[in-house]
Amino acid sequence: MDFLQEELFRGFLHDPNPWPHLARVAIRLFVAILLGGILGYERQHEGKTAGLRTHMLVALAAALFALVAIAPDETGKSTSDLSRVIQGVAAGIGFLGAGAILKWGDEHQVRGLTTAAGIWLTAAAGLAAGAGRHVLAFLGVLSAWFILDTIHRMELRAKRRAESKIPPTQ
Repeated sequence: MDFLQEELFRGFLHDPNPWPHLARVAIRLFVAILLGGILGYERQHEGKTAGLRTHMLVALAAALFALVAIAPDETGKSTSDLSRVIQGVAAGIGFLGAGAILKWGDEHQVRGLTTAAGIWLTAAAGLAAGAGRHVLAFLGVLSAWFILDTIHRMELRAKRRAESKIPPTQ
């Protein structure tokens, strides 16, 4: 039974008081989910295929990668090089983002690039949250929200103005 308990709670039982570490991990995962949800909500609100749940899962997965990378081993020593994990996630998430990109019949019409970039940024926010860099993660998501929402509205307004100035053709 000790083996099972040790295997299930590896990294938490060596500390006489594991609660602060468990709370830290829970907070980091929650922050990642929350930040992914913020970006995912905006994408879903815009009717994009990668919406709320996709972005939440991407951020959560990235946070878990970061937490695993910085978790101490059985001896209490750090086992990883976080930069290698970040490189792996950044490269790997490209495959998920590539699935969101579609090329339409017109040679110059590509859709999904913003969604793919949003998925990439969601992974970065999840990694930051998982590594305990909450302020950095929040600032990244806040900046992304500004780009996805405010800049998008400005683009639509400019497009409507341009279209209203074009005389109708007969």
